[in-house]
Amino acid sequence: MHSTKENLQVLYEDNHIIIINKRAGDITQGDKTGDKPLSDVVKEYVKDKYNKPGNVFIGTVHRLDRPTSGIVIFARTSKALERLNKMLRDKTINKTYWALVKNKPKKESDTLIDFLKKDTKKNKSFVYKKEIEGSKKATLHYKIIKKLDNYSLLEIDLETGRHHQIRTQLSYIGSPIKGDLKYGFDRSNKDGSISLHARKIEFIHPVSKENISLIAPTPDDVIWNACN
Repeated sequence: MHSTKENLQVLYEDNHIIIINKRAGDITQGDKTGDKPLSDVVKEYVKDKYNKPGNVFIGTVHRLDRPTSGIVIFARTSKALERLNKMLRDKTINKTYWALVKNKPKKESDTLIDFLKKDTKKNKSFVYKKEIEGSKKATLHYKIIKKLDNYSLLEIDLETGRHHQIRTQLSYIGSPIKGDLKYGFDRSNKDGSISLHARKIEFIHPVSKENISLIAPTPDDVIWNACN
């Protein structure tokens, strides 16, 4: 089920920003598939709710991979967009992810530091232990926060935001994300999602300067429900 303006899961909104709990399968921004992006759905929602004539400004601050669910921030003004983009660059927006993996990682918690290189043709990133031409340093911290029968629930703090970073780094340590065929999981999730969820976000509001801290409910399915 994709997001529409009627079923949009809005976690926070004011005159400057709107924060959405993205469903797996939604694309954040337009791509070559031509499918309607979440940014357009948010535009329709704002236009309808506030009876706005003409064009509505919605700026995409950051993206989530299509099969991933969770928190996405959109800016409602160009001023907010500019400030949020700077905050992303300065790493003052803290994002926490949840991932369901098979093959429990050897360590209960760890910091993974690798060099990732994106293969544009395959739309896939590869891990290198040393810097090579075209690679970018990737750092994340994880801890196991719950053990289920067949899966482990990891909480992940990202220090860098590389292409498919969490997916490729976890796969590299032998713990691919549930449903992620591209990075070594053996079967897909029924709905085509992967069990990676942008769970929490914390930052100082770019305009009002208040502290924003939000948690996105996990998708409604048996295994995610067992995590809560």
